[in-house]
Amino acid sequence: MKPRIVIFAPYPKGTAPSQRFRFEQYLPLLEKDGYEIVYESFLTKKTWKLLYQEGAYLRKAFGVLGSFFRRWKSVFNLQKSDVIFVHREMAHIGPPIFEWILAKVLKRKYIYDFDDAIWLPNYSESNAKVHRLKAYWKVKFCIKWAQQLTVGNEYLAEYARPFNSNITLIPTTIDLENHHNLTTEYEQTPVVIGWTGTQTTLRYLDEIIPVLVELEEEYDFVFRVISNEKPQFDLKSLEFVPWNKATEIKDLAKIQIGVMPLVEDQWSKGKCGFKALQYMALGIPTVLSPVGVNTKIVKNGENGYLCSSDDEWKARLVDLITNSDLRKSIGQAGRKTVEEEYSVKSTYRKYLSVLEGQSQ
Repeated sequence: MKPRIVIFAPYPKGTAPSQRFRFEQYLPLLEKDGYEIVYESFLTKKTWKLLYQEGAYLRKAFGVLGSFFRRWKSVFNLQKSDVIFVHREMAHIGPPIFEWILAKVLKRKYIYDFDDAIWLPNYSESNAKVHRLKAYWKVKFCIKWAQQLTVGNEYLAEYARPFNSNITLIPTTIDLENHHNLTTEYEQTPVVIGWTGTQTTLRYLDEIIPVLVELEEEYDFVFRVISNEKPQFDLKSLEFVPWNKATEIKDLAKIQIGVMPLVEDQWSKGKCGFKALQYMALGIPTVLSPVGVNTKIVKNGENGYLCSSDDEWKARLVDLITNSDLRKSIGQAGRKTVEEEYSVKSTYRKYLSVLEGQSQ
């Protein structure tokens, strides 16, 4: 009989992209292979929704206190045979007390997984006043005490290696069979240029707004933003689509050109290129900044475009706006890249080997 896999994650199941596309999409496959999955989120759905609202500090405090109590109970209810998988952190705020209890008090081995430069401050405006409670410094201890690390790219591995050398690099992946199973319509007019992301990453679009303003004067297109917050850009072409889990893939598939501008900084270097992979999985030709893992995912001019200046962004977008055959060839090459290197199917064995290694 295979052991239980106990997953300690910050957010409720099905809510956070980092969890949904990092490990949650593997859970049905693991259950099919005979594993029992126990999912222990720190935050409840109610508290999770509260944290991204303005104010309500007392309700937030009570919600988080309740989360600490539930986490305490779940840690001491572990069975000896359990495989323990920790994503990012066992508690949404505060020092790594539960990781310390696991490793130092209970003497338990655990797998530690992360997919961003989470040791660096990154927070929404609604929580700017309390972001220091996140205790970003704790990440190195979570890494040090773990038996095994799974990370999303080589930049993250480089950070972790001085603290723990037992690292498996597993890219964030796409489920092409059950989720990203549509393809964009290459001949649709007007062409839709699109971006998807949260309110914390909307700022990256500032990099290409001047280019889009110039393009509006010459070409007919729609600029679609799919997010949980409406952007305040002065664009005639802007179309805002509120992010909705139920319609996420249909909304994305209406895009003919996907963009992913980034600023070269430590946080961006730690990102796993998931936005680009989402576009590419749907056959959407992708234009992105040559930052971090993006340069590994995209071969410039073959399965996407890497742009470093306004002139390059404008030239590549004009090429794709005016040429449906080019959109199709670049888009289909991107889809093939995801199939072969960044799909759930192509990566599942890596996760299995890590889990089986801990259960021995």
